[in-house]
Amino acid sequence: MSKLSDKMNKRVAALTPAAILTFNQKISTIPDIVKLTLGEPDFNTPEHVKQAAVKAIDDNESHYTNSRGTEGLRKAAAGFLNKKYGLNYDPATQVLMTAGATGAIYSSLTAMLNPGDTVIIPTPIFPLYIPIVLLAGAKPVFVDTSDNGFVLSPEKLQAAIDANKDTVKAVILNFPNNPTGVTYHKDDLQKLADVISKYDMICLSDEIYSELTYDGTHVSMGTILPEQTLVMNGVSKSHAMTGWRIGMICGPEDIISEVAKVSEFTITSLATNTQAAAEEAFKNGFNDAQPMKETYLKRRDLLVDGLEQAGFTCPKPTGAFYVFAKIPEGLDQHSVDFCYDLAKEAKVALIPGKFFGAGGEGYVRISYAASTEALQTAVSRIQKYVADKQAAVK
Repeated sequence: MSKLSDKMNKRVAALTPAAILTFNQKISTIPDIVKLTLGEPDFNTPEHVKQAAVKAIDDNESHYTNSRGTEGLRKAAAGFLNKKYGLNYDPATQVLMTAGATGAIYSSLTAMLNPGDTVIIPTPIFPLYIPIVLLAGAKPVFVDTSDNGFVLSPEKLQAAIDANKDTVKAVILNFPNNPTGVTYHKDDLQKLADVISKYDMICLSDEIYSELTYDGTHVSMGTILPEQTLVMNGVSKSHAMTGWRIGMICGPEDIISEVAKVSEFTITSLATNTQAAAEEAFKNGFNDAQPMKETYLKRRDLLVDGLEQAGFTCPKPTGAFYVFAKIPEGLDQHSVDFCYDLAKEAKVALIPGKFFGAGGEGYVRISYAASTEALQTAVSRIQKYVADKQAAVK
């Protein structure tokens, strides 16, 4: 008799646990290790935001809300996006609040994909999109951007569409990008929009790191190609609220109505007190990210300078809080092996670039959402590790 687990969904069975989390858990047992692995702000949620949640609890706001999010939250979110980035969404019909940006990704891809569809995914990229595409019975089409400064070019996009013209349903953009820290500028987006607009396809634009854009102002794909773009964002990175699980997805009314069905059937509604906190963040925390961004910039420069002295190639990130560094020549270019050895010998934990798809091998992702002291210790240990390895080769 077959085990019951053998009768589970075959698409689920084919998935493997998230490599980033698995790796992080494995090296976490090493004593005195400095972890620069996960993408989570080390700042506390702003006090005024926390107090809004406390007030909601004291006021007994403990009941189901509209499955799309409270009216106040959707209005506040739409207002924030309008004032920050010039996006124009009707909070009643074009804004859906989700369980973090992850909920936005899941609900949107599930709503749009049919078995056999293809989704263009430029890599290196945060790998979460991939299993969700596979669960829908669709096929991810990877486009390596490592030879173009980690930016998807219109030529590469066109080639991917041509190769999958009968099945292509969507393209995913993530900027500022995890893991590279690279962002897209208005000209980049316009050129991609010129290609996308020729086809019946959706651009899923994950802009969760928009408030951590260092060079100039973030430009949203939703302002370039609104009729074919779903914009994802939230308060996780901008207001240090990863654990509050409030994201959003915005776009054309007819598409959002379909995405909203999946979200409703998945979560019913979000927690009332966290929605109150997010509403406060959007309404009265307009510049809450600014002091965090200033600190991240200092940490970025500290980290990049220290890594370059050790022989890494580190294009300066223009957003988010990651450095995607090329392993120095002469050292093990297999990023998983390199990171395991570094963790064991130098007690520094980084994430292998291989986990982020084509173009990532030979690189490591380093999160500088960590204290300055931790970064200084990590840089010192990495420099010594590289020097010792190079000396041993000589």
